[in-house]
Amino acid sequence: MGALEGRVAVITGAAGGMGRTFCAALATAGARIVAADLNEASLAQTVEAVTVAGGEAIAVKVNVTSEADTLKMAKVALERWGRVDILVNNAGLYATLSRQPFYELAVDEWERVLAVNLKGPWLCSRAVYPAMKRQGKGKIINIASATFFSGSPLWSHYVASKGGLIGLTRSMAREVGDDGICVNAIAPGFTLTEASRAVMPEAEQYGIARGAIKRAEQPEDVAGLVVFLASDASDFITGQTIVVDGGRQMV
Repeated sequence: MGALEGRVAVITGAAGGMGRTFCAALATAGARIVAADLNEASLAQTVEAVTVAGGEAIAVKVNVTSEADTLKMAKVALERWGRVDILVNNAGLYATLSRQPFYELAVDEWERVLAVNLKGPWLCSRAVYPAMKRQGKGKIINIASATFFSGSPLWSHYVASKGGLIGLTRSMAREVGDDGICVNAIAPGFTLTEASRAVMPEAEQYGIARGAIKRAEQPEDVAGLVVFLASDASDFITGQTIVVDGGRQMV
């Protein structure tokens, strides 16, 4: 049996990139997958990949900035499998963002980034919390970013949203510890996904020289920590932010 056998994991931003990798890793560990995203065509590919590999998965179209959609997401999981054990708040705006000084950013872009990257995890966590509380156990994993520690310039809306997510992680962990729920954040470094390749020319070499481990970061490098934080092995870990970047940031 896998470490997560019989558990139900909701993963947002599951249509591709790290989200699809997280779905595969959690399914391999035994979890049943609720893959959530706006991109239904790519979500179908994620579900197919999980099922072909022998796992169980369903897709649900979700706009994480919509309270109604996030409540629907939790309802679908409960109607299908009767529980929600794991939430991975992975959905976020990244590749399409403008890189420019904070004083030149459009107000609507700032608001859009904070809505998806910070309000979204809050709404998704609110949606699954009642089920986790009833069960007396749950794992919420927020995907932040190492840019919070580096203060990556010309990207203040993205960095601020991920910093806010780290703050939300800490506050939520204090509030739900008595309910048996652990809340942690993962801060990946620059990871080779379709989105990252769109953001950075020569992405395969970006930042490698700064790392203690001198190779490009892959989504699978982050997925192992997701599985660990979703498992019983991490039951005494909460409120933490763990950087996964090959030693580029040491905090």
